[in-house]
Amino acid sequence: MSLVKQLGAATFAVLILLLLGSAYLMSNSSKTMLLNQLESHGQDAATHLGLYLAPSIAAKDVAGIETSVNAIFDSGFYQRIDISDGSGKILFSKTTPPRIDENVPAWFVDLIEITPPQMTRDVSHQWSKIGSVHVQSRAGYAYSKLWQGIQNTLIWFGILAAVSAIAISGLLLYILRPLKGVEEQAEALSEKRFIEQSRIPGTRELKRVVNAMNQMVKQVRLMFDEQSRHIEELRRTAYQDSLTGLPNQRAAEAQLAERLDYRQDFGNGTLLYLRITDLANLNKDLGMEKASNFIKVVGSKLERLSQDSEQSILGRLTGADFILLVHRLDDDNLKRTVSQLCSDIQANFEALSGSVVIEKHWPVHIGVSHSNDMTGSNQLLTEARLALSEAEEDDQNYAIYGSDAKALQDSNAWHQHVADSVSQAQIFLQTLPLMGTGASHGSTVPEQQELLARILDQHGTPCTAGEFLSVIKELGLMVMLDRAVIQRALEHASQNPKCGKLAINLSAEAVRDQDFIGWFKTLVSDHDYKQHLHVEISESAILNNLDDVRVFRELLKENAMEFGVDNFGIHPAGFAYLYNLQPDYIKIDGSLIRKIDQQAEDRFFVSSLISIAHSLSIKAYAEHIERETQLNELNQLQIDGTQGWLHGKPEALEN
Repeated sequence: MSLVKQLGAATFAVLILLLLGSAYLMSNSSKTMLLNQLESHGQDAATHLGLYLAPSIAAKDVAGIETSVNAIFDSGFYQRIDISDGSGKILFSKTTPPRIDENVPAWFVDLIEITPPQMTRDVSHQWSKIGSVHVQSRAGYAYSKLWQGIQNTLIWFGILAAVSAIAISGLLLYILRPLKGVEEQAEALSEKRFIEQSRIPGTRELKRVVNAMNQMVKQVRLMFDEQSRHIEELRRTAYQDSLTGLPNQRAAEAQLAERLDYRQDFGNGTLLYLRITDLANLNKDLGMEKASNFIKVVGSKLERLSQDSEQSILGRLTGADFILLVHRLDDDNLKRTVSQLCSDIQANFEALSGSVVIEKHWPVHIGVSHSNDMTGSNQLLTEARLALSEAEEDDQNYAIYGSDAKALQDSNAWHQHVADSVSQAQIFLQTLPLMGTGASHGSTVPEQQELLARILDQHGTPCTAGEFLSVIKELGLMVMLDRAVIQRALEHASQNPKCGKLAINLSAEAVRDQDFIGWFKTLVSDHDYKQHLHVEISESAILNNLDDVRVFRELLKENAMEFGVDNFGIHPAGFAYLYNLQPDYIKIDGSLIRKIDQQAEDRFFVSSLISIAHSLSIKAYAEHIERETQLNELNQLQIDGTQGWLHGKPEALEN
């Protein structure tokens, strides 16, 4: 029960006690007054009756006495009348049972006893005492008046109590409103949301409580911000190039290996390998400051170009070398993009060099190579370096490795096959288990199973994600694929109630699509097995669509469905969004896990990510576990679960 209700109940209890006390005092007072009134009434009746009956009593005219007494009894105010002669002998007596008004309840009569007094008056005739009259008034009159008075008191009390209750409740709500704010602060703080009360109450005790709570919220927020800054500084030191702010060589190569060698989901891509021409002499001719500014310009141009692709990998490998992997560019688009990039860099180079005389040549050279789902990261880099060497030898702004004629020839047929497969929902699902650690370590039951969508190629062979996902995105079919996966997952959960948790990777296109949101809401609102589904969205998609993801997160919470962040920890924007979004779990990107058993910096950074997740009551899982040594390191860092080929390769979802 809330404090306001408790105080209201206590106040109402006091009012009830006051009513009972008042009713008791009033009943006693009224009872005494009514008894006095009955006594006076009986005395007056005895006096008047004695004067009237004196001749009849002297003559012992019983018939006359009876007639007179019967007449007075008809008024209904008397319970007993006795007429005696001088010797005390009863000449006539008349009694009637004490009649109580029907409106007076029996329990009230039993609770309050009223015995009317019997009044006596001596009767004289011709200066001598001839008898006496005894009169007792009826108690029903007293009960009726007393009950009527208490009824009126109760009615007025009820009206006043209702008015008082409303007034007191309103007053208590107003006075204790700061405590409601403190309650909201405490609940928000438990969810790692930080709110402060701007309205400080005037009541001394409440003022102290509100100020103390505001101060605590500030301190907790400061601790979280400090922790975030510390981890961001660690990220910059370990994974970012200090001059350009781009991912450094280790981070860029790790992300390339994660996407091309392990996950194989990037699809057809185009790698630009850019090298600043003769950087050592450039430092000598322009000076360190201008040369550094030129390096920053090159980095910013590549970063702006990377933003045109929904997912890309960008980094500075050495002082003069940069790489950028984007989704496949056709020949015309590639020529236009690279030419524009080189022209912009040339213009900036000439502006920086000014009057300094520098040998005329391209300030940068670019090697281009293309990848498909079978291309490894080392192969792609090697081919790009060979193309770069060709461009440098010929002093061309760029060169492309190899020929891609056959791939272009087959692309239309492959596009049509992929479109038909998705449109007709001809997909099948594979599962990759995520095994829990800690209390569940050693268990053979997965914490969850991640669902991987697959299609068959023209020869009936299962395709990897990289072979068709880029085509699906190009054709605008991602939302259709997401719908098919969700429906297939719910069908499986319905047919296999003990299947456990199923994790689905949702695309950014689906989160932005209002038709999909409406369809999803209708689908899961009354579904018996919706709690089997976990929905994951990649960190990049979340940060690029934060408002849409926040709305979708609330929809999942309303339906008791868990929400996770995939590929966590590699986006340069950081993770301050966590305490607002409050996901149920994160999956640390595999590029940070690949060498965690070999690199101290990786261990320390991943440990920090786990700590900040746990401080927000968020579970932390790790991807790309292939070796026992990786698993042992992560267990020591108190990871909540691990996923990778160490626990098994993807298998078909069993019906």
